[in-house]
Amino acid sequence: MRRLRPRPLLWAARGPRRLWSGAPPGMEELLRRSVPPLPPYETKEKAPPPAELRGAEFVRFYRALQPGPPRAELLSRLARDFGAEHGRVAEAAAKVLQAREQRREPAALLQAEDRLRYYLNPQYRGLFQQLGRLEGGLRFLVELRADLMEGLASKAVDGPHAKEMNGVLRNMLSEWFCTGFLNLERVTWQSPCEVLQKISDSEAVHPVRNWVDMKRRVGAYRRCYFFSHCAIPGEPLIVLHVALTSDISSSIQAIVKEVPPLETEDTDKITTAIFYSISLTQQGLQGVELGTHLIKRVVKELQKELPQIEAFSTLSPIPGFTKWLVGLLSSQTKEKGRNELFTESEWQEISEITGDPTGDTLKKLLNTNEWVRSEKLTEVLHPPLMRLCAWYLYGEKHRGYALNPVANFHLQNGSVLWRINWMGDTSPRGMGASCGMMVNYRYFLEETASNSALYLGSKQVRASEQVLALVAQFQQNSKL
Repeated sequence: MRRLRPRPLLWAARGPRRLWSGAPPGMEELLRRSVPPLPPYETKEKAPPPAELRGAEFVRFYRALQPGPPRAELLSRLARDFGAEHGRVAEAAAKVLQAREQRREPAALLQAEDRLRYYLNPQYRGLFQQLGRLEGGLRFLVELRADLMEGLASKAVDGPHAKEMNGVLRNMLSEWFCTGFLNLERVTWQSPCEVLQKISDSEAVHPVRNWVDMKRRVGAYRRCYFFSHCAIPGEPLIVLHVALTSDISSSIQAIVKEVPPLETEDTDKITTAIFYSISLTQQGLQGVELGTHLIKRVVKELQKELPQIEAFSTLSPIPGFTKWLVGLLSSQTKEKGRNELFTESEWQEISEITGDPTGDTLKKLLNTNEWVRSEKLTEVLHPPLMRLCAWYLYGEKHRGYALNPVANFHLQNGSVLWRINWMGDTSPRGMGASCGMMVNYRYFLEETASNSALYLGSKQVRASEQVLALVAQFQQNSKL
């Protein structure tokens, strides 16, 4: 099956911005024509609308530029030279403070605050609004933000102005891609070939191997849904794959690897829905809240189609666990013989098997997935890796919330950290990212709202007895 490779980081490959000798011809004039000036506050209602032709001219000019330094230069200048007018912002802020100090009537204070809000708008926001009204404009803005994010990641576009523009554009896209404009569509084997191809190409969690594999993923005991936008009909924005089973799955191999012969679906066998993959197809929509709404809509759809379903759960990857674990081992091997992750008996067995008491060999085996070739080492590592993984998901934090991004996503949605599964994903990717482990986040529909409020408000994680028992073992046997 033909697979499209992700676009390379051309900006990084061609070198940093300082190697770029100058702006493409006509860029300065184009920006002056395309970005509408912010009219004075008093005349904002009377200002003429921006010319549609100028927005179309900007789109043509931008798309004619080669990916890399030319586009990076345009985005950098747009962010730096067409942001908020700081003089007007300072003047408006001073009037707000003056109105408060003089305790003027509420109407005067509210008008001063409205003036300040108005002048806080960057000038390029007007350009983005203009482009969003064009036919195909939303698609273009999503592409432009993908370029901007790629440039920020590679440092080809840098600085606070570019980061601010990225945030402004993300917020605008969040409004344009709210649930009222989104359509839920189900993918079947009868769906258009180009849709099936896009679903296959965008699968970021468990790659599709061939057309037989794709047919299975949209066939019996499987569901596949995506969101499209009313302005971009038929284009998958985010895709959710579901397995319909009789219990909560503990292994992804049973879902995407061990493919039984195609059969007619027996609804009496279906009591559980497993969300096993969710993939964003448009990188320019990162940070736009789509995944949460997609899961909620799919749950409602499944409840209508299969009201006998009793359990909704994920079977999720644990990206970053292996990297976190190897990092801990590295920090400990700086002091020779130091061990704070394993019990003394575990460390003695590991050292005997690897022939290395320093931990360097273990780190190498974990990094290369070679440890699973040894049945004895796999058996010894089973208990400590389970409790370390439980702590990684439950106890490791970033600003008080779960460090792991997948955990943070599902916990924000109100799920319960339900079960950690040993050797849940034995693919090279699964072994490399999480030592083969996967996790179930279970959605108890009547409790999701309260769980979400508890996590977002008090940063408390709802977890099952299995997970809490593993966390207790970690706290008893580790000295971190």
